[in-house]
Amino acid sequence: MTGEDYLIPPKQGTNIHDRLDGMLIVDYSKFHKKEKSFIKRLIKYRDSIHTFLAYDFVPPHNNGSELAIRNVKVKTKVSGQFLNAKGKGAGLYAKIRSVVDTSIKNGQGVYTALLILAKC
Repeated sequence: MTGEDYLIPPKQGTNIHDRLDGMLIVDYSKFHKKEKSFIKRLIKYRDSIHTFLAYDFVPPHNNGSELAIRNVKVKTKVSGQFLNAKGKGAGLYAKIRSVVDTSIKNGQGVYTALLILAKC
């Protein structure tokens, strides 16, 4: 897609946004508390909900984010904690893991990225 293509929303995407707007025009005063919160969030983030319809590189799911935090959760479960002499093990692990995951995602060499990080 070219830059001009992003200025003209696709017809299908526009129809979906219109349908969403139609569903959000509802009197939710008598709904359950959690339903009210959900509808308010949908209204607040309406413009961001269907970003993947306009941009090909945006996935319609958050699997990448889920995979990114999986390593941290596994490490926490296995070792039980992130401790080092200064008590900042979790922060250091998160920074290094972030560099590793980002370099993999961008198709760059992990070793090279870690060397650059070590020189900073």
